[in-house]
Amino acid sequence: MCYSAQIFADFRKYERLGGALDLRAFVKMFWQRRKSGDWVRKVPKAMRDAFANPRDAGEAEINAIAIDANRSAALALETEIAEQTERKLKADAVLASPKPTKKAENDRRVAGNKIEAAQAKLDQLGATANAEGLGRIWPGSYCPVLVRDHKTGERLIRRMRYRCRLPGWTAKDEALKPGTYNARQDKLSTVWKKLFGWNHGIVVASRFYESVSLHRLQHRELAPGERDISVEIRFEPEPRQDMLLACLWRYVEPEHDEEGAGFYSFAIITREPPAEVQDAGHDRCVIAIRPENVDVWLNPDPHDLAPLYAILDDPIDAFYQHELAKKEAEEVA
Repeated sequence: MCYSAQIFADFRKYERLGGALDLRAFVKMFWQRRKSGDWVRKVPKAMRDAFANPRDAGEAEINAIAIDANRSAALALETEIAEQTERKLKADAVLASPKPTKKAENDRRVAGNKIEAAQAKLDQLGATANAEGLGRIWPGSYCPVLVRDHKTGERLIRRMRYRCRLPGWTAKDEALKPGTYNARQDKLSTVWKKLFGWNHGIVVASRFYESVSLHRLQHRELAPGERDISVEIRFEPEPRQDMLLACLWRYVEPEHDEEGAGFYSFAIITREPPAEVQDAGHDRCVIAIRPENVDVWLNPDPHDLAPLYAILDDPIDAFYQHELAKKEAEEVA
C-alpha cells in the first residue's frame, strides 16, 4: 500500500494538465486548518508555500492566510519550547540535588522529547519546500487532486484529504478501517464499485514511500528471537518523471460532531508489485497512468469499465529504483 507519497504542490504542473485552481476551496481549507491548529500536521510544507509568488488577488489571499498561519504556528512552537525548557531545567535541578526523584527523571525525559519535536516542526517552517520529505502527504493530510467537475466538465484542482471515506461510512466506520487511502485494483468492482467509473482523479508525484520489514528487504528469514523491524523505503521511477497517480475520490457531508463543512477525500489505486518493488520487500505499488490516457481516465463511463481497467493494466514504462529513506539508512548503518 502507498502510505506516503512525495506530491507536487506546484499547481502549475496540474494546470499544464488542464486544471483550474478551485480558489474558494483552497481559501476555505487554509483558513480552517489555520484556525484548527492543524496547519503543520495536516498541510504539507510544499502546499503551504505553493502560493508564495501569487499571480492574482485570489492567490494573494491564500498566501496572506499562509503567512499568518506560519507566524501563529511558529509562536506556538516557540512557546512550547520555552515552557518545556523551563520544565527540563527544574527537573535537572531536582536530579542534581541530594534527593532526586522519579518524577523529575520522567519530567526531564518528556520535556526533552517535546523540545525535540517542537524544534523539528519549527525548523520545517523555515525550510525550503523542496527539502527531502517536506512535500510528502500522509494518510489524513491534504493535497491537490486533479478531477473533472461532473456538472461543467471542467478540470479542477481540488484540495482533498488523503484517506477516502467510502459511501455509506461514518467517521466511526472510517476510524475502525483506516486503510482506505489505498484502493486495491482487485477490489475496484466490490469495495470501490460506487466510485470506480464515477469519481476519478490524478495526483502528480515524484516518488512514493513504503514501510517494509527489514528482513524481507534483506531477503532472509527472521532469526530466532529476532523481532520484526520496519524500515522506510523510497521508490523513484527510472527514467525520472512526474507520475500521474490514478485516484478515486468522494465528497463527504459533515457529521454533527465534525467541522461545519464537508470535505473531499481520496485514495490512490494500487496494484500487484512489479518485480523490483517486490524484491524490495513490498507487496503493493502505485499505478502511474500514461499521459495519453488522462482524458479517458478523468472522463469515465460507468457503463463501460473495460477502457478503465485497460489504462490501469498499462501503466508507465518505468523501473522503480529504491533506497532506504535517510533516517532509516542512518539507523541501519
